[in-house]
Amino acid sequence: MSTVLIIEQILNGLQFGVMLFLMAAGLTLIFGVMGLINLAHGSLYMVGAFAAAAVAASTGSFLLALAASLAAAAIVGAIIELVVIRRLYDRDHLDQVLATFALILIFSETTRWLFGSFPLFLDVPEALSGTVTLPGGIAYSSYRLMIISVGIIVAVGLFLLISKTRIGMRIRAGENDREMIGALGVDISKLYTLIFALGAALAGLSGALVGAIQSVQVGMGEPVLILAFVVIVIGGIGSIKGALVGAILVGLTDTLGRVMLPLFFANFMEQSSATSVGSSLASMSIYILMAAVLIFKPTGLFGRA
Repeated sequence: MSTVLIIEQILNGLQFGVMLFLMAAGLTLIFGVMGLINLAHGSLYMVGAFAAAAVAASTGSFLLALAASLAAAAIVGAIIELVVIRRLYDRDHLDQVLATFALILIFSETTRWLFGSFPLFLDVPEALSGTVTLPGGIAYSSYRLMIISVGIIVAVGLFLLISKTRIGMRIRAGENDREMIGALGVDISKLYTLIFALGAALAGLSGALVGAIQSVQVGMGEPVLILAFVVIVIGGIGSIKGALVGAILVGLTDTLGRVMLPLFFANFMEQSSATSVGSSLASMSIYILMAAVLIFKPTGLFGRA
């Protein structure tokens, strides 16, 4: 395997990891602060992707499409928090799972009714449609590099928001002792709505960014949601740093596994069999990684007991 191919796959893994981080960051905020298992988080990813595709088709502007994905996902997230989620905080996790699973069905059928069953396509902006020559003469997609850059900017922004601002102080306090900050006069309801809307906006942005690489279709959020749960289990529930590290580990493990494992098994068996075995093991690799982390660190890499 050439060095160029390895570097390209590492960059692909980083891009995949950044996309997972945008999903997992909102999910870990919601679960860590609010104690809510939100299976509908993948639907908010889908809302952002469809909003971006619809606005891009109408205006031709990719920036407006990204803004629409953030706004649509945040607004929808705030609405479902006010109407549905708020009634689930004091219920057990089974009730939360059932209610948010019902939201998945509602979102899927509503989206199918509004946009139809056929996939939509979001074009990569012309300015980012080419490649960038990296050190060593490696040509890599400008758009994928932009996704990596956006993920880094969001990670830094979330760190500063949570560690350096008054709102971040309230979020951290709410994670540790929600009754106490309520007694000190903080409006818990508004704080929870803000957190849920922020998590939804990050999911929507992730959906919009990936929508230009893949097709935008009903049900696209659920497979990503499963991987986002793997990320927060590996990184530690409630930890933004853990979500970033976990997402990068999952992205690299999955991407490199899908390339290297078939090549490895090709030394021992026919090409078709090697591809089949390697792809199957690559699909399992992220769950093997999660199991290995939990054996040595049951709370995740940066989680607390």
